[in-house]
Amino acid sequence: MKKILLLFTLLLILPFYTVSAQTQIEVNGVTVPRKIEFQGKPLQLNGAGGRSKMWLEVYVQALYLSQLTQDPQFIIDSDTEMAVRIEITSSMVSSNKLTKAMNTGFEKSAGENLEQLRPRIEQLKSFLSDPITEKDVFILAYNPLDQNVYVSKNEVLKGKIAGFDFKKALFGIWLSDKPVDETLKKHLLGQ
Repeated sequence: MKKILLLFTLLLILPFYTVSAQTQIEVNGVTVPRKIEFQGKPLQLNGAGGRSKMWLEVYVQALYLSQLTQDPQFIIDSDTEMAVRIEITSSMVSSNKLTKAMNTGFEKSAGENLEQLRPRIEQLKSFLSDPITEKDVFILAYNPLDQNVYVSKNEVLKGKIAGFDFKKALFGIWLSDKPVDETLKKHLLGQ
């Protein structure tokens, strides 16, 4: 009986070991790494999902954290390393459309702090103003040591934006009580 129980337990656990050993996953045809490194610190994939607009998949986004959680408010309020990775999946996405979507997201997320954040939102928009093509990858990573959000496109640093308040509003675009996409929020939380 003990041998059967042990065998049954191993059969249940084995699939989880093979999944966790994979270094990447596929989401809507996009290869998403399970880990990324930001300023020498490893960040783990918390969740990933696709963003659709009018039945068209526009990007795949992944959330990376130093401490995995399904609590969106904890992530927003956390002063720890974290990042979002956005890979463009449609040629319909332009820098103009992306910055418009960011504006809408900040309006929902920032609330009464919107005007205070406006100059830094404009700074982010300037970092996203280059032409965008399919397969472009953006990483928006927060460093608690200097409280800056680092913006990279295709592994090239475009600049950084100061402020923990900015980081909270930025991550709130996807994780707040009024996210830009409720389904994407659930995927980012690993639900």
